[in-house]
Amino acid sequence: MRKHDGSCTRREFLARSAAGASLVIVPGFLSGCVKKGTVTGPVEPASVGAGYFGQFGIDEALMKKVIDRAMSGGGNYADLFFQHRIENWVVLEDGQVNRAYTSVGLGCGVRVLSGDQTGFAFTEELTAESLLAAAGTAAAVASGPAAPPMESVHRISPEVYYTADVPFSEVGLDRKIPLLERLNERAFGHDERIVKVRANMNDSTTRVLVFSSEGEMVEDDQPMAMVSCACVAEDGVRREENWYSLSRRAGFEFYDEAMMDELADQAATRTMVLFEASPPPPGECPVVLAPGLSGILLHEAIGHGMEADFNRKGISVYADRIGERIAPKSVTIVDDGTNPAERGSLNIDDEGRETRRTVLVEAGILRSYMHDRISAGHYGVAPTASGRRESYRYPPVPRMRNTYMLDGPHDPGEIISSVKKGIYAETFTNGQVKIGSGDFSFYLKNGRLIEDGKLTTPVKDANLIGFGPEVLEKVQMVGNDMAMYSGAGYCGKDGQRVPVGFGLPTTKCGGISVGGVK
Repeated sequence: MRKHDGSCTRREFLARSAAGASLVIVPGFLSGCVKKGTVTGPVEPASVGAGYFGQFGIDEALMKKVIDRAMSGGGNYADLFFQHRIENWVVLEDGQVNRAYTSVGLGCGVRVLSGDQTGFAFTEELTAESLLAAAGTAAAVASGPAAPPMESVHRISPEVYYTADVPFSEVGLDRKIPLLERLNERAFGHDERIVKVRANMNDSTTRVLVFSSEGEMVEDDQPMAMVSCACVAEDGVRREENWYSLSRRAGFEFYDEAMMDELADQAATRTMVLFEASPPPPGECPVVLAPGLSGILLHEAIGHGMEADFNRKGISVYADRIGERIAPKSVTIVDDGTNPAERGSLNIDDEGRETRRTVLVEAGILRSYMHDRISAGHYGVAPTASGRRESYRYPPVPRMRNTYMLDGPHDPGEIISSVKKGIYAETFTNGQVKIGSGDFSFYLKNGRLIEDGKLTTPVKDANLIGFGPEVLEKVQMVGNDMAMYSGAGYCGKDGQRVPVGFGLPTTKCGGISVGGVK
């Protein structure tokens, strides 16, 4: 039953959205089984800025009341983070769709700050009772007189860096499955040794609203599209597998037949070249990082150390080094939320701040960390709109968005020709870093030897091992071909996973240790 105050219970919400969700969890799909235009969510949403969460009974008066409760213990600041996410998966494997389902999340996180301390609670029932209870729990972090009631509300209208021209709520399986079938057929047709193809399409539509004790309110519509292809090949003796993915903040317009062909070709080519590859000789040697995906090394080995919470706690190797030279003059690194439609871009961060471009390293000098509200207050600087969270179930922490190195002065061919003996690293499958020490290890999936200034034998299955700050200092040449990784990048931290982007121009590093897989 709908409550008299207009709010919506979780049971009611699930009932309202079940008609759409059930269409993507029934097994045994055929491309003609779903009517065109199937809606996979609740009623058609209002436009951003027009009160999307009003359909769930959320209005300004209720949010003010909840903020007053959150500030009743004497906190310095409080905010409400409302989120509604509808996420769809379709997986085609062994020539048929064997998985298709929808995940729906709706809730609100209530955060109270008292100095450097955080009180946090969340609720999945958007009723006045549940919201006020969560606010009361979060308020317990503080002890003091209640703040005065909020007087006025200012609505923020942020710049828009992405749109969904064809919303996923308007698209049924009858439009998705043919694209996956094309991807599947194209990959199998690449080489007769390919014995298995897995095609995966994932999309999400996320709406958020942030309401703060400072009287600021901002909403955002955050689409995401992703498609991937993985291939397994056998030649009678060996078995190899590899993958490729593409992702953007966009609607269904992101997908087309040309994309599926590119995806299949890349996945198949990256798989088949592994039959020609072998592990490179171990030892320390110059490594040339290819543009794009190699930016994962920049993200993991260096970027995390520049997140302000690690520095505020004295954990990072870059703590207390603002203004110092940490790299050659050719190195400038930014973390940017304004790149149009990139996977890590945001119109607002998860504290409601309008996104921006943050220069972390300028001509080799460390200029800034990535800040959320807490760390910015600690350092006495402005937040960099880097407060991010996986969902309403978590408080925000400083996180990367799109982290990349700007172009340098060198031609990529010039960089490769400068190496007598080394490795050209093209793709990685995973990596890890110890934030405190800066030690890292990355698994090289695809690469080539560089011999006498030329790319030669394919290599695979090696670990690149090093010390992040040292590798940064050893950058010898930076190319003029910066590229962003176009695939599905995620970053894990504090038990939370968020989408990110990263990029790199062709970059020569002197002396990275190359180890085996064991």
